[in-house]
Amino acid sequence: MDTRKVARAVILVAIGVALSPFTSIPVGIAKINPVQHFVNVLGAVLLGPWWATGIALITGILRNALGTGTLLAFPGGMIGAFIAGFFYRYTRNIYLSALGEIIGTGLLGAIASALIVAPVLMKKGMAMGALIITFSGSTFLGSIIGVLALKLLERAGIAKLKPNGV
Repeated sequence: MDTRKVARAVILVAIGVALSPFTSIPVGIAKINPVQHFVNVLGAVLLGPWWATGIALITGILRNALGTGTLLAFPGGMIGAFIAGFFYRYTRNIYLSALGEIIGTGLLGAIASALIVAPVLMKKGMAMGALIITFSGSTFLGSIIGVLALKLLERAGIAKLKPNGV
């Protein structure tokens, strides 16, 4: 296992957890968090789909333990992170990675949350349309910040994006 990958993953989890109290916005039974989507895009591009998914999982666990997240963080964060990483792995395009985060969280994660997590695990109902709107807004903002952060990291020489990266 590459020590640098572990260190980057730990830093991304720390960012996601440390900033969540300041960026967590309650919307019904959900707490949207653009920082999670920012972290997902960075993890997807810098580390790949499996690492990004693991980062989202660990961040979700810690956020729930601290009371700054809900169970809805799991399908949204993890599906979005995986698809963002998958898109980047096969296209080497950070914009398509961000789009993967938006599709994975804003659409697929919201659907999974509305149909499975909210009614089964939380014993609460929530309109799918409402979750799609709130999740999409959160992930859109976080994904934009993630792309900007990647550009800054690349410009500073801290991160080298893969060949053919945009």
